[in-house]
Amino acid sequence: MSRPVKSHAPPWPDTPRCYGITGPISEDLPHEADLIQTRKLIDSLKSYGVFEDDLELQHREKVVRRLEFLYKEWLKEMCFSLNIPESVTENVGGKVFPFGSYYMGAHSKGADIDALCVGPGFLERKDFFTSFYEKLRAQQEVKDIRVIEDAFVPVIKLSYDGIEIDLVFARVAQKSIPENLDLLDDKLLQNMDEHCVRSLNGYRVTEEIMRLVPNIFNFRLALRAVKLWAKRRNIYSNKLGFLGGISWAVLVARICQVYPNATVSTLVIKFFKVYSMWVWPVPVRLRVVENRCYDLPFWDPTVNLNDRCHIMPIITPAYPQQNTSFNVSPSTSTIITAEIERGLAVAQEIQQEEANWSKLFEKPNFFENYQHYVLLRASSASEEQHREWVGTVESKIRLLVGILERNVHVSLAHVHLQPFHGPGKDNNKEGVITTWMIGLSLVFNTDGSKNQKIDLTPDLLSFTETIYSQAESCRTYEEGMTVSATYGSRENLSWEMPNGDRKRLFSPKPSHRLSATAPPRHAPPAGRGQPGVKRKGRPQSETPAKRAKADEESVSVTEASTSCRPTSACRISPASRGCCSLSSDTSPEKMKRDEELTRSEESPSGVSLSQSPSPSVSPPRHERPGTPELRTPNKKFKYDPSQPAVELSDQLPAPTTPVTFVKNAIQLQLLRRN
Repeated sequence: MSRPVKSHAPPWPDTPRCYGITGPISEDLPHEADLIQTRKLIDSLKSYGVFEDDLELQHREKVVRRLEFLYKEWLKEMCFSLNIPESVTENVGGKVFPFGSYYMGAHSKGADIDALCVGPGFLERKDFFTSFYEKLRAQQEVKDIRVIEDAFVPVIKLSYDGIEIDLVFARVAQKSIPENLDLLDDKLLQNMDEHCVRSLNGYRVTEEIMRLVPNIFNFRLALRAVKLWAKRRNIYSNKLGFLGGISWAVLVARICQVYPNATVSTLVIKFFKVYSMWVWPVPVRLRVVENRCYDLPFWDPTVNLNDRCHIMPIITPAYPQQNTSFNVSPSTSTIITAEIERGLAVAQEIQQEEANWSKLFEKPNFFENYQHYVLLRASSASEEQHREWVGTVESKIRLLVGILERNVHVSLAHVHLQPFHGPGKDNNKEGVITTWMIGLSLVFNTDGSKNQKIDLTPDLLSFTETIYSQAESCRTYEEGMTVSATYGSRENLSWEMPNGDRKRLFSPKPSHRLSATAPPRHAPPAGRGQPGVKRKGRPQSETPAKRAKADEESVSVTEASTSCRPTSACRISPASRGCCSLSSDTSPEKMKRDEELTRSEESPSGVSLSQSPSPSVSPPRHERPGTPELRTPNKKFKYDPSQPAVELSDQLPAPTTPVTFVKNAIQLQLLRRN
C-alpha cells in the first residue's frame, strides 16, 4: 500500500486578525495620492516642532535610567531600615515603567514623562511620598518638586535635569520586583488597594492600546497630528473638562482598528469623518473587557446609574475599565463636537487639494466668539505659594463651569485653556496673579422686554466660598492666597504689558451689519403650515447670524464680583459696568433710541454683591444626540468655530390646528401648543 501524501497546506486558510470589537470598515490599500498627502502631513508636523531630535530622545532615556537607579537604591535603603533579611534585600529589585505619550512614542517636544514606580508589598505607600520624596529633593538635578498625595492618582511632580516628571507608585503582593514583571496580569489587582490600582491603570491602559492597533507606526503619527490639532484648537485638557491624552489615544486607536491598511493622512481624515457622525453617548471602546469581580470600580451603565450620565464615554481597554472623559460637561461636549465638524470640513478641503494641512492647525481667536466673560483670578504672596494655590483653583474650574451651566441665562461656558500669569498687586501688596477667562453665551427671554437683568453674583460667590472652604479643610490655605471672580465685557478687557502700557485683548474689526435677508423675529416664517425641515439625527448648529440676532437683544448684565478690588492683570473699565444694549433692528431711528436708553441706564459702579445663597436649580437633563425634540430658540447654543454665513430660521413652522395622518393603519396625531 502506498503511504498517504502529507499536505503542506494549512487545514484552513489563514484569517486576518480582527482588531477591536467589530470588523474593519475598509481594508483598502493606500493610493499614491494618499502617500503624497502623508508626506505633506509629516512635513507640516515638523514645521510645528512636534518631533524631538536624537539628542533630546537620548536625554530622556538617560533621565529615566537615572530615576530607576535612584528608586532601586532607595528600595534597598528601606529594606535596611525595616530590618528585612539580607537575602530579600539583595533581590528586592524594583522597576520604573514609563507610560503615557512618551511610552507610546507620540509625545511632543518638551512634554513631560509619566512613570510608574513598582515596589514590593512590605512597603507602605506613605514611605514613597515621604522618604523617596526627600531622596529626590536632595538631588542636584531636581527642581520644583512637590507631592500631591490627595489627588485622584497620588503623584510626585518634579523637574529632573530640565525634564518634567510625574511619578506614581504601586506595590504588588511580592517580595521582589523582577525585570520581566507582567503588569497586564489581572490577578495582580486582586486584594490591591484602590490607589495602587489607579496608579497601575495608566501603564496597563497604555500597553493595551499599543497591542490593539494594527500598525503602531501609523498610529503614532496619526496621534501626533490629532494631539497637535487638539492643543492648537484649545480642546486638550482633561482637568478643564475637555479630553486628555489617553482619550485622544483611544479615539485614534479605534480609527486604526477599522481602517487597518490606511496611511496616516487617511487615518486623520477618517478620524474627523467618523466622529463627526458619532452618536454620543454611545461609548468608544477598543475591546470588550471582562469584569473580574475584584470589587473595583468598573464602568458599566447597565449597573451604575452615574455612568448613564456621562456625555462622551471613551472607555479604557484594561481591567477595570473606566471612562476617560467623565469630566466632559455639556459645554465642552458642544465645543469638541463643533471643532470636530470644523476639522472634517478642512480635511475635505485638504483631500480635494483646496487647502494645506496648516489650515487644520490654525489657532482660533477666543475673543471673537464671545461678548461676555467671567474673569477668575487667583493671587498669592510668593511664587512658591502661588504654584500650589493655582493648582487648587485650576482643579475646581470645572465646578464653576457646572454652576454657570445651571444658570438659566447661560447656554454655554467656555474656559480659555491658557491662563494669564504674571506679577501684580493685590490690596496694594506685591504678589503673583493668574487669571483665567471663561467665555459666556447668554440666552435672552423672548417676552419682548427691552432690558433684562442677568445677575451672576450668587453663582460666583458660591464658587469662591467653596474654594476657600475646601482649601481650609485640606489645610492648604495660607495667608495671602485670594481668589475672585468678576464679569467683564469683551471690549473693555486689557492686559498690562511689561512697559506699563495696556493692550486690548480684543480689537473689533470694521464689519457691515447683517443684511435683512432673514424673516423678522416676530414675523411668521415662510411656508407656514408646512412641516419643518430638520436634519435627521443631529440638532442644527446655531449660525453666527442667529447668534448675532440673539446678542442684539437688549440686555443688562450686572457685573458679578466676589471681590471689590479691581484686578490688575485684566482691568475692567467703568464703561463695561452698565448695560450692553444691542438691537436686532438695523434702522437708524431704532439704533438711536437704543443708544439713548443704554446711556440712561448705565451705572458708574454697576457692582451688585448679593449675599443670598445661590438658588437651587435642578441639573440640566442630558439628551441623546439625534433625538428629535422641539427646542425653544433660547436652548441650546451651538458653538460654531468655522462661522458659515448661513441663516436658518429659529421658528418652528407648525399649524395651529392638530394634524392627523394615517400610516400603516395606525392613526397618529401631532399636537403643537403655541
